[in-house]
Amino acid sequence: MTLDELLIAEATEYEFKSELETRKPKSWLKTVSAFANSLGGRLFFGVDDDGGIVGLNDVKKTSTQISDMIKERISPLPEFSLAAHRIDHEKTILILCIPRGELTPYYYVADGSTIAFVRVGNESNPASPQRLSELVRQGKNLTFDSMPAEYKARDLTFTILDATFKRETKLILTEKNYISFGLCKPDGTMTNAGLMFSDECPLLQSRVFCTHWEGLDKSGGLDDAVDDKEFEGDLISQLTNTHEFIKMNSKVRWKKAPDHRINKPDYADRAVFEALANALMHRDYTVIGSEVHVDMYDDRLEIYSPGGMPDGTLIQQCDIEEVPSMRRNPNYRRNIPPAGLY
Repeated sequence: MTLDELLIAEATEYEFKSELETRKPKSWLKTVSAFANSLGGRLFFGVDDDGGIVGLNDVKKTSTQISDMIKERISPLPEFSLAAHRIDHEKTILILCIPRGELTPYYYVADGSTIAFVRVGNESNPASPQRLSELVRQGKNLTFDSMPAEYKARDLTFTILDATFKRETKLILTEKNYISFGLCKPDGTMTNAGLMFSDECPLLQSRVFCTHWEGLDKSGGLDDAVDDKEFEGDLISQLTNTHEFIKMNSKVRWKKAPDHRINKPDYADRAVFEALANALMHRDYTVIGSEVHVDMYDDRLEIYSPGGMPDGTLIQQCDIEEVPSMRRNPNYRRNIPPAGLY
């Protein structure tokens, strides 16, 4: 078996070590932490940085040392496995496999520090405060929208949500519905999802900035902008108001048919609605100081939604056709109205 046959992952998911560094174990243990906190990966011991096989002198001893150091310095203890491989019948290497962990964050605990690492490209870096909070929620199987907020249902109103629900279902929202939809807890404590659907949504980052620019960029015309609006409040109002802004600032060409007129809008209405709904549902609301942006130009419409990939990977590392469907805020999906409602 050759090394090429063992390398079935991208560089993000493996790393080479010519030997086990026992005096500076952080050099490889941080990668154990990063793999467990990210998508998993493999460490190859006995392989230099260029992929050259140097082999290990005592595989059994090295295996024991690797196991002991992980148990002593990574908390909680991640799942891992060790396998020895003889390359070209000459030299033996060890492969340490670390799957994606379920009890995130996994910390490197030693030298007076406790650090959670994540994989960024082919490097293992300390998790940012935002990424660390995501790992904590992930380890507790929580999403932002399901987390409790410091508000009670009796302190808020939901006139838009109630009216929309009644119009679409011919039913009245009850206290039981609010609980089953994940908008509040049985004791009346609101979740973040509930706050987002309340008339007085107090989350400042829950806003949409809309701008119709003149020209092909933000400085392409005699005037900077043709129109602009800022929308806040409940999610349903943000969605419908932004949708209306785009329609009002779009052109609709048409041509006559024998017995009717064929409209040819700049953008397909259904596609715009779905894009806006996804921008609001799947944005990362833990990002403070940012909001959804809608920018209209003479030749295009751009919708920006704050946040990266839900699992912390970089989009540049992904095959766009193989990215799995993942809901960052699943409770929003149950409550935002379907396309075609307005």
